[in-house]
Amino acid sequence: MTTPRRPAVEDVADAAGRLAVLLAAGVPPGAAWGYLSESVDLAETTGDARRCLTVTDAVIRAAAGAAQRGGDVPRAIAAAADAAAPGTKHRSTRRRNTDVQEAWRGLGVALQVATESGAPLAEALRDLASSLRDLGQTQRDRETALAGPRATARMVLALPAVGILFGAGLGFDTLHVLVATPAGLSCLAAGAALLLAARAWNRALLRRARPRQRMPGLAIEVVAVAMTGGGSAPGALRRVADACARFDLAPPDPAAVDSVLALAQRAGVGTVELLRAEAEQARRDARSSAQATSAALGVRLMAPLAVCVLPAFMLLSVAPLVMSILSSTLHGM
Repeated sequence: MTTPRRPAVEDVADAAGRLAVLLAAGVPPGAAWGYLSESVDLAETTGDARRCLTVTDAVIRAAAGAAQRGGDVPRAIAAAADAAAPGTKHRSTRRRNTDVQEAWRGLGVALQVATESGAPLAEALRDLASSLRDLGQTQRDRETALAGPRATARMVLALPAVGILFGAGLGFDTLHVLVATPAGLSCLAAGAALLLAARAWNRALLRRARPRQRMPGLAIEVVAVAMTGGGSAPGALRRVADACARFDLAPPDPAAVDSVLALAQRAGVGTVELLRAEAEQARRDARSSAQATSAALGVRLMAPLAVCVLPAFMLLSVAPLVMSILSSTLHGM
């Protein structure tokens, strides 16, 4: 039984949490990054054959080097994430690389905003680590919810092959009929075209079921970080929007922030906690949306099954079997 792959965002959450602990203990930022880099070096020299250099390892090393030189740590983080997660033709690997890039860019935005606004860096990183872990759990729930529809899509595509083997097991030369007779070749071409269409259709349905926003609520969480520095709400929103633009991330929704600010003014309560509650609600909504989407996907996958896979099953399995039976009967006569 394979173990589900750990969401890449949780690696970033671990790094942010460890950095927050070190900073809260009074360790300077440059030294804290250095300790994290030493941990990477130590893990790499333990001789564990199952472990290889990850994107997170490369980013931590780059950030430690920039911090020790007094350079731009957030920019070094973004550059290292892009360099360590190159493009690939494999869809799942490319998607995971994009996830880890966006997670590290989110950390870079939080570091820049906390530094510019004067917010306590250790507290900001601790809050960010907590939100990233929530996002990781949301991704786990989403992958679990989509596991059933994916398995269904793979299973129905195997039906024609099972039918061919079943016919051969009964003693009929269905494979010979498919590849050595004109009628069989016609069935083979039509059935293969239908299977290719079903495969493309299934992939399109699975692709549409994936969320467009990989890290819901993170930008609003960073606005809360900016406001802990004592700045005004418009200034915090502008600062976060500028940082998101610098790191090529989606900016916070001004309408959502404005609604929270209006509620805080009417109720006379703290804006920061309301913003964090709004970010948490966005993550809960994303989790519920993933569950609803996966339930609907299970029904939508019946369309390619009925339109493409079942006709392909008839062409590739039933028709050759019938032709083989008729050929044997006529030959026996």
